[in-house]
Amino acid sequence: MTEADALEKKQHKSSNGDLHLPAAASREATIEDVFDHTYKEKEGPKPPRDIVWKNVFLMTLLHVGAAYGVYLIPSASFLTLLWSVLCFVISGLGVTAGAHRLWSHRSYKASLPLRIFLAFANSMAFQNDIFEWARDHRVHHKYSETDADPHNAVRGFFFSHIGWLMVRKHPDVIEKGRKLELTDLLSDQVVMFQRKYYKPSVLLMCFFIPTFVPWYLWGESLWLAYFVPALLRYTLVLNASWLVNSAAHMWGTRPYDKSINPRENKFVTFGAIGEGFHNYHHTFPYDYASSEFGCKMNLTTCFIDFMCFLGLARDCKRVPRELVLARIQRTGNGSHRSG
Repeated sequence: MTEADALEKKQHKSSNGDLHLPAAASREATIEDVFDHTYKEKEGPKPPRDIVWKNVFLMTLLHVGAAYGVYLIPSASFLTLLWSVLCFVISGLGVTAGAHRLWSHRSYKASLPLRIFLAFANSMAFQNDIFEWARDHRVHHKYSETDADPHNAVRGFFFSHIGWLMVRKHPDVIEKGRKLELTDLLSDQVVMFQRKYYKPSVLLMCFFIPTFVPWYLWGESLWLAYFVPALLRYTLVLNASWLVNSAAHMWGTRPYDKSINPRENKFVTFGAIGEGFHNYHHTFPYDYASSEFGCKMNLTTCFIDFMCFLGLARDCKRVPRELVLARIQRTGNGSHRSG
């Protein structure tokens, strides 16, 4: 019996304590992010890598600009640095609490105001629109470490970190992505609105607002405001997210499932505001906390819990403790720690 099957015989408890979810909701929420053991890579030579030189140029330019932003940090005011950190957290939440845990895995439900905030925050992160991000992430979970995985870590650190954005997608990624059930995303008006107006929303949220606020409110130079809160912050958020695809699939412990590559990586957990408990996450992708330990080292979980407290989020799915312990005993590598 799989964990998903066992879970259907139980009722999920939300983070609020006594709210329960029926088994049907559990199945609906997990069917597209469960690994597909029936998938087989095609035999024969792999298709040649088709480099997208425009992306190579833009990524290089971005990181050169970010390096210059690092050089400018000593010249930035304290308020500008504080604003940069705030923008980092907001844009990070747009990915972790938004595109990832809410829209990719449907691990909790968010009210309309919260969904609008997370959509704007996601535009600040500038990592493709919510629909495309969630679609590719579901493909990643369903076909992890295969040709159908958009950032297959078997192809090496560089590919899984940034290289996958510099080449055309493997045909299997495109094929499997088209076959996913995505009606929940297509029927979400916030997701579709953001997708329709994605480019102007990125210009506004990722570049204009981070630059304008320190210049207008406390007289920071436009030059520094662009290179530190906008460009450097954006690049750091990108790399923090990419480390989940690369480092967290290569280095760390596997206390929940030793048969898969994703690892528990504390460095990634810190940088990606809670997304580094990756062996747990790939074992139980429907858990809203993405971790056994709730808020510990997990700013995203703290944020979702606070939104529940405010009444803006609800129905947080959680894996029963006994199920986690059973999985540790059955498939873990013996590295589990209680906290």
